[in-house]
Amino acid sequence: MRLRGLAAVCTVALAAAAAAQATAPSTAGRLGRALRVPGVDPAASAAAVVDLATGEEVFSRNAGLSLAPASNEKLAVAYTALVELGPGYRFATSVLAEGRQAGSVWRGRLVLKGFGDPTLQTDDLKRLARRLHERGIRRVTGHVAGDGSWFDDRWTAPGWRPGFYGLESPPLSALVVNRGVRHRRLVRDPRLAAAALFDRILREQGIDARDAVVGAARPGAVTLATVRSKKLANLLRSMDADSDNFTAELVLKAIGAKVQGVGSTAAGAAVVRRDLAAAGIPLAGVRIVDGSGLSSLDRATARELAALLYLCWRTPSLRALVPASLAVAGETGTLRHRLLGPGTRGIVRGKTGTTALASALSGYVGTRFAFVLLQNGHPVDWGAAHALQDRFVETLARLQKRL
Repeated sequence: MRLRGLAAVCTVALAAAAAAQATAPSTAGRLGRALRVPGVDPAASAAAVVDLATGEEVFSRNAGLSLAPASNEKLAVAYTALVELGPGYRFATSVLAEGRQAGSVWRGRLVLKGFGDPTLQTDDLKRLARRLHERGIRRVTGHVAGDGSWFDDRWTAPGWRPGFYGLESPPLSALVVNRGVRHRRLVRDPRLAAAALFDRILREQGIDARDAVVGAARPGAVTLATVRSKKLANLLRSMDADSDNFTAELVLKAIGAKVQGVGSTAAGAAVVRRDLAAAGIPLAGVRIVDGSGLSSLDRATARELAALLYLCWRTPSLRALVPASLAVAGETGTLRHRLLGPGTRGIVRGKTGTTALASALSGYVGTRFAFVLLQNGHPVDWGAAHALQDRFVETLARLQKRL
């Protein structure tokens, strides 16, 4: 995508905040008053508003301040995934076979290899088993192995609190079925659990095999069957609108695996930063450590996120994808029960963010404004932050009607 020139225009426009606000002091005054909410530290709060028609920064407050972004981190991941993987990308899960088929017997080992599908379910494994049955296989002399080697073996991300594992996200393995849950409990090893479930399904399908193990497919293994996820463009809707941490983290690792040849959080984060820089997004004060925003080490600025939202809006190939992936006020996702007034319901699309350190809301007001709101604290007062954010967006929506 040729984005550098567009982003440069956006960056220049964002730098003109003082001039833009001087032309509309009433706008700046109204929005500034909306930010004054008890319980929110002004020194740890930032805001930015960009006119989508011109790229001018209509309002800014601490827009260059480096703050924890919470799940607003997912915006940069979504952008990079669309650029590097493409909206039609599908995550694969394959059955690889070592050995050869002799009549109804496969003499060798079957390997269930995952490529990071966050939506892999039991029914997908049943489809794979049926395809093996259709090939005439009735017995396997070797084990059924679970292969998660497409990604590294680090199942959390840097800066996560210990309690996040399992609660906020399943293990970040390339092979995870049913989000790593079996009998309502998180499995110890998602690769082994997936292989064991597939082994059971094979037996139910009439294919006898040895017990499940963990292991990577050997060179020369042949692919017998593959299932694929929905398109990336569809997965981004749950990642952003519902703020699904697991999907965001596996998408980030997939970016690293496809672009760098290393399926790690760090490799994916390096690609995200590289692509943002290449597009001219201002990165002073920005630190990308994970994909979900759960990491206490992540940092973003309102100026960075506003530039990114404007870039996505002004790029034809992204305009229908990124805004469409966000929650709709009063209707879908994490905004289903917020911004319910007639000026915002169905009109505002946004990405929320919530951790102990941060509350955030960024997105679009109709087709006129992109906005970013970041509030931090130790801990942050979520109720006060939500009140500020809703009040600010409602004020912006009223201004949109007057313009």
